[in-house]
Amino acid sequence: MTAMKLKLEITPDLVAAMAAEVKAGEKAVTAAMREAGTGLKTAWRGQISGAGLGRRLANSIRSQTFPKAGESLNAAALVWSKAPVIIGAHDTGPLIRSKDGFWLAIPTEAAGKSLRGGRIAPGEWERRRGLSAR
Repeated sequence: MTAMKLKLEITPDLVAAMAAEVKAGEKAVTAAMREAGTGLKTAWRGQISGAGLGRRLANSIRSQTFPKAGESLNAAALVWSKAPVIIGAHDTGPLIRSKDGFWLAIPTEAAGKSLRGGRIAPGEWERRRGLSAR
């Protein structure tokens, strides 16, 4: 009968195991920041569109995740507007006045279109109707 020798050696590479855990953490944090930034941007855009302020203003909302490339435990997301004055005006509701403080004309669909096909100017509307705002 031959004797069989069994040798079991456990030498865990603790450094490699910790590096793998850190890498997994970096991936998770970066993915969470990317998802949070995109989610906030989408929700903010939805609120702007839902309020009837238009797609162009909604599309002024941008987001960026940092670091731009790679992954980090210190990842961050930044969400901002490229039109902060307009967004702020709708947020705070300041009083809007005309240049001379008398009337403020806001063209609506009911006012009709300009002869050139765009929004009608108050002066053109008055000329067509034979009216004067003052």
